[in-house]
Amino acid sequence: MSSVIIPVDPFDLVIFGATGDLTRRKLLPGLYQRDRAGQLPPDARVIGAARTEMASRAWRVEAEKALQEFVPKEDLDPEAVKRFLGRLDYIRVDAAAETGWSSLARHLEGREGLVRAFYLAVGPAFFGSIAEKLKAHGLVTEKARLIVEKPLGHDLASAHALNDQLRAAFPESGIYRIDHYLGKETVQNLMALRFANALFEPLWNAQYVDHVQITVAETVGLEGRGGYYDQSGAMRDMVQNHLLQLLCLTAMEPPAVFDADGVRDEKLKVLRSLAPITAGNAHEVTARGQYGGRRGEKKSYLEDLGLQASNTETFVAIKAEIRNWRWSGTPFYLRTGKRLRARSSEIAVIFRHPPHMIFPHLAQGLRRNALVMRLQPDEGVTLRVTVKEPGPGGMRLREAALDMTFADALNGVRMPDAYERLVLDVIRGDQTLFMRGDEVEAAWAWIDPILAAWSGWTEPPAVYDPDGRGPEDALRLIHQDGRRWREIEP
Repeated sequence: MSSVIIPVDPFDLVIFGATGDLTRRKLLPGLYQRDRAGQLPPDARVIGAARTEMASRAWRVEAEKALQEFVPKEDLDPEAVKRFLGRLDYIRVDAAAETGWSSLARHLEGREGLVRAFYLAVGPAFFGSIAEKLKAHGLVTEKARLIVEKPLGHDLASAHALNDQLRAAFPESGIYRIDHYLGKETVQNLMALRFANALFEPLWNAQYVDHVQITVAETVGLEGRGGYYDQSGAMRDMVQNHLLQLLCLTAMEPPAVFDADGVRDEKLKVLRSLAPITAGNAHEVTARGQYGGRRGEKKSYLEDLGLQASNTETFVAIKAEIRNWRWSGTPFYLRTGKRLRARSSEIAVIFRHPPHMIFPHLAQGLRRNALVMRLQPDEGVTLRVTVKEPGPGGMRLREAALDMTFADALNGVRMPDAYERLVLDVIRGDQTLFMRGDEVEAAWAWIDPILAAWSGWTEPPAVYDPDGRGPEDALRLIHQDGRRWREIEP
């Protein structure tokens, strides 16, 4: 099997925050890989913008260091590196002042007919002001696109205000709200599995699906993000965007046409169908925790943060109900946390037992069939089924996994990083994998009452051991329904 490379039209990509971590780790390596694959046309340019005083030559030196650090050695082709670095320019621009905007305008002059994308790899406090300055300096052309990344607001009110600010400078069709989880191969394969095959879609409903588990587990702690994270917590940092997007793609109805608005209309319907969680039921259907420490080995959240007390959650578990005909009675269990036993992200669709078991004496202890889509660390799809155990001596049943790990199944085809796909989708003008403004607001409308309920709790988040499965409350949340969490495995 070989991948198909479809070149894009010439473009100018301006990266605000050109000296930041996201640019070094993801954007420059991702663009290099697309250039190495032959997907970038000769006339494509990448322009770095930041407050730091720096010449273009110096930024190219820093970009080469980033490639050396974050691109696999076998992918570093000297000719490809030279070609890519030749695309790079740098303009000093102060997002909070007037410095550099006229220089940026001159650098883009004469290329108004090309796609022009502005990636805001900066703090969310600058999103609105940069959009306004781009508009004020005449940089928003007919083919201009604005790329912003979470957090998109702190609550519903701030998200609504941000959307208004962005839409005052760019049309909604020119705003690309990026969620890198949606660029993962497995997430897109979820839609292919459902809508391009006759096998799963007839079973994809409450009649056949017992429940769904969506897990995003991390082994790391704060990693220098303490200031941001303590104001955010796992609910705002992970659930409001990543986990709810995965839930929407799992639960949505088939769109009439596979295009941006068709897909996003169906995701919006799911968000609006979520049963409210308020102070009246939050104790029964949510759990929150905060990682502790281990003497001499790992620091607790408070030690990482350098504070004596904090009610910020580093773990969240939620039992979500979707009130529509397809999913009524089938719960969606969501969980995410830091400092857990393994780094693992997956969507597990757990099917019901057969309506009548003709092997009752053989089936004890067997688990339900499950379709598991792994997002990380190894992207792939596993279908767990019940089969006869090989060998003579009668009928014996056991579980077997039909496993497709993409790295193995695609026979050496390189799996592109999510940012590679998403940035090129922006250039193409394809918004299918990007969030629309009303989606963001609908997600906050569901999240805000949960956060309000938690703010009224007198008990702090439950402390859980590092390298474990999370707090006991999370186990209680699913055990009370007669179900069990899947093991968190690497």
